[in-house]
Amino acid sequence: MNLQNHKDSIQENGFTIINNIFSGEEIEKIREVIQHIDTSKETFRKSEDLFAIRQFLKEIPDIKNLIFNENIKSIIKDIFGSDYFVVKSIYFDKPEKSNWYVAYHQDLTISVDKKLELDNFGPWTTKQNQFAVQPPLDILENIFTIRIHLDDTDENNGALKVVPTSHAKGIHRPETIDWSVETEEICKVDRGGIMIMKPLILHGSNRTTNGKKRRVIHIEFSDRELPEPLNWSERMVIN
Repeated sequence: MNLQNHKDSIQENGFTIINNIFSGEEIEKIREVIQHIDTSKETFRKSEDLFAIRQFLKEIPDIKNLIFNENIKSIIKDIFGSDYFVVKSIYFDKPEKSNWYVAYHQDLTISVDKKLELDNFGPWTTKQNQFAVQPPLDILENIFTIRIHLDDTDENNGALKVVPTSHAKGIHRPETIDWSVETEEICKVDRGGIMIMKPLILHGSNRTTNGKKRRVIHIEFSDRELPEPLNWSERMVIN
């Protein structure tokens, strides 16, 4: 697999799409494990419009070997290097009738194990005993996200839309987007494909209109340790 084009695209545009990373059989196995989990835990969020599992890899340890197949491992190593580890994982299920609409935003927080006073870290939020904080810009710029698609995803079932190159402009408010200059791109991804993106790229998604599911596993990676005594809450090394 020649990944140079994808590496260049992430650098320049802030994202790339690579299809055929998981076989149909591998996707079925992943779906099966998710279907048989106990959804009563507080890290699970359930509504008509969205089902989400935070700390996904921690909550469902059986899934780790299914997700980190040889393709994913070589993509991480070849594009980002061998020092990267998992720092956050979420499973999203946008059901068929979902009216879940996500406005343009940047992913500006990281998940950490405790709340404390640290220079350049803040604001803080706490959800279900999980601590999130906005870190210094250089930490955010260093993170990358892999989104694994368990369903075909296009503009009709809430595919991600992005503003290419917006990841390179630091932290900025979505309402300052100048649409006479910027463009929007809909990220169509096949079932079994992945999208890789930088968290600072402006992104959002529309409501589902075609009655089809959109299930995505969202995993963030970094190669940075946080200043002591702060730790990543989901730090996990990929073997």
